[in-house]
Amino acid sequence: MLAALALAGCTASGVDLESRDIYVDQNAEPAAGAVVAQRSDVVRAVGPTYVTLTVSSVFDPANPMAKGNSAPVTSGSGFVADGSGYVITAGHVAVKPGNKVTARAANGRVYNGKVVSVLPDYDMALIKLAGFTGRAVTPVTNQCLRKGDVVFSLGKPHAQGDTARFGALRGMSFGQPVRYGAFGYPDAMVLHMNTQHGESGGPLFDNSGHLAGMIVSTLSDETGRSLTMAHAVPASRIAAFYCGAASCNGAWRAIAAEAPPRCGG
Repeated sequence: MLAALALAGCTASGVDLESRDIYVDQNAEPAAGAVVAQRSDVVRAVGPTYVTLTVSSVFDPANPMAKGNSAPVTSGSGFVADGSGYVITAGHVAVKPGNKVTARAANGRVYNGKVVSVLPDYDMALIKLAGFTGRAVTPVTNQCLRKGDVVFSLGKPHAQGDTARFGALRGMSFGQPVRYGAFGYPDAMVLHMNTQHGESGGPLFDNSGHLAGMIVSTLSDETGRSLTMAHAVPASRIAAFYCGAASCNGAWRAIAAEAPPRCGG
């Protein structure tokens, strides 16, 4: 039996948004080692598209137990979908529309924003940052990666600093739905990658630095032991959500029209 664990869930008391020195962690098949060494330039190139997030709930006057104007509830990772300030992350990181967000970008600046849309059934959320201009991800054109293809993610585990994790694709389909609380997904990419808490919502790239998906959960057995496997929502699903919630550019529109891809495994 497999269990999927959402990778956010840390209150703000444990949040530590560090400067952008990216640690490279390889946990795929040994054959990927040479690729890791060769592709450090790709990691540097896509680094500015990744942000770390802290999400705070908004004061609800209808809730007699609420205190103060807002309270930090989660932290996680995300990526820039559009240079004008649209950021995508996991739904269980953003929690609900209207929540306040602070995001640390590659330049070290912290930007304020809010959650504008959440899709719980595919664990995705859209954030709009105020005053942000920066580099956005470039989505893949061929969404059907092959088993064994090298992929890497960017995220910030709560136990360490910003991290690039190299892994490999096990399959484009998990073949069954996954639920954790109010969030989940009907299917997902399966990765040979040992993600950790804090990396939810982080971008998943192919070997050329194109966005292939978004990290949403890690997998463990019935005893809670990590299986060195993770799930990612594919880029086509992200595009369909993003283009339905905001104005998107041609690259996003092109793959949104293809969702979901038929990749055969």
